[in-house]
Amino acid sequence: MNTSPSAWLQRFAPQPPARALDVACGSGRNLRWLAEAGWQVTGVDRDTAATAPLQSLAKIVDADIENAPWPIAPQAFDLVVVCNYLWRPLIDDIKSAVKPGGWLIWETFADGQQTIGRPARPDFLLQRGELLRVCEGWRIVAYEDVFEGGVNPRFVQRVAAIRPATPMVAAA
Repeated sequence: MNTSPSAWLQRFAPQPPARALDVACGSGRNLRWLAEAGWQVTGVDRDTAATAPLQSLAKIVDADIENAPWPIAPQAFDLVVVCNYLWRPLIDDIKSAVKPGGWLIWETFADGQQTIGRPARPDFLLQRGELLRVCEGWRIVAYEDVFEGGVNPRFVQRVAAIRPATPMVAAA
């Protein structure tokens, strides 16, 4: 199990630290890094055994976000982090958790992963360009859709995006 924080998160986390949400935080590799960097962090996950040691670092919301109402509404955060997690019915809730002018940093497995390992179900794999479509109308700071070789090879897609501070108005 990887306990190092996401390099993508470390590269693009905005400054100064403010309020952050770590969706599907698990054992807290990203949550710990954010808390140590001065962020006021909320973590949400259904695995209470994994989140129990995080109680002193962050506000922990124990919830099965795939089978119950979104437990974060109506809160909004300066930064929302999603790593190695995809449940498409929550996309709008996750985006709504980013306050205007706030950041969304999302990285997870992409199509192609099924050829080398898990996850292999299409429900858990981003399609080409999917995170760009999710963030349509937002400022895309960085985006990748890559294969990473090495010890733990994987197909991955990442985005760092800023929600518009004001609603975008279509040109006449």
